[in-house]
Amino acid sequence: MPGIRSAAVGAALSSLFLLTSCADGSGSASVGKDVSGESIADTVSPDTSLTVGAPELKVALELSGQIDKIPFDVEWANISGGPKCSEAFRAGALDVCSAADIPAINAHWTGLDTKLVAAKFHKDPLRHPIYELGIAPGAGIRTLADLRGKKIAYSPGQAQGALVLRILEKAGLTQDDVQLVELASTDDVYPTALGNRQVHAAPIGGVNIKRYLAKYGEDGATTIQHGLRDDPEHLWALTDSVTDPQKAAAIRELIAFWARARVWIDEHPEEWVQGYYVEDQGLSREDGEYLVARAGHPDIPADWTEAIERQQQTIDLLAKEQKRPAFEADVLFDRRFEPVGAAALAAEGKDS
Repeated sequence: MPGIRSAAVGAALSSLFLLTSCADGSGSASVGKDVSGESIADTVSPDTSLTVGAPELKVALELSGQIDKIPFDVEWANISGGPKCSEAFRAGALDVCSAADIPAINAHWTGLDTKLVAAKFHKDPLRHPIYELGIAPGAGIRTLADLRGKKIAYSPGQAQGALVLRILEKAGLTQDDVQLVELASTDDVYPTALGNRQVHAAPIGGVNIKRYLAKYGEDGATTIQHGLRDDPEHLWALTDSVTDPQKAAAIRELIAFWARARVWIDEHPEEWVQGYYVEDQGLSREDGEYLVARAGHPDIPADWTEAIERQQQTIDLLAKEQKRPAFEADVLFDRRFEPVGAAALAAEGKDS
């Protein structure tokens, strides 16, 4: 069975910490390689190895009985998300990672050449948002327009930070109309900052929404809907990996397993609650059921045109607000893999 190389990855990340913390985007001119003409091997050699940072995918493949069917070696790194995966990519310790849409944008600006190789969204994204806007007790915020003059938690380089900028744009506000308070959106930092009235508003997601309202609701804590799409989920790969013919073939196979796993999760909510949220993550069954209900149903498109258009809008907004150079969103996507996920589902008679 595939092994876990978290210790090796962790050591590599430690050595890269100062480098990634100080990246200023000066290397961005060297990234964005056109890989459309690069070859992908027809079949995968069983000797091929990928290091993959997607802990949730690993559990889904174990629970669905698919993990031993992967026709190459996978070293599962216990990391996901933008900051940790970026560091691992820079260290050469990771091939593929699970992340949202923002990390690839920031990687481009900091000179790290990566590609998005798979895309999943929600079929009803406005009814099933990832985040809600948490409101501190006594903040007096009932609509997005009420954010004027308020302190808002902000994490540059992360999906929550981009969402804050999009919320301000929707409300007709600018950064000058509010006070952005930089906080890393890890663990329960945002809910705690809200509960302590360190900030008036912050995007919170997952079980933190439920826990925040349970802990501070009696004091007047609330959440409001932002009404924006915040649902991108990607497999994100190092460009050096997708330009290696054998690794590219392995990534193609991994995407097919990933797509089937996403649908398996949707079709087996009880097994997922018990196997992942309760046994792997240590959450209560109630919390797991809450998260499954929030998740909605997956949409794995065979055509990324609309996704790339939305990514372009995000790039343009971040470039404007963060004073970065705008660039074409196409360079972030490796469209050789565009049909793979949907085709894998169609082959099994499944609809994403």
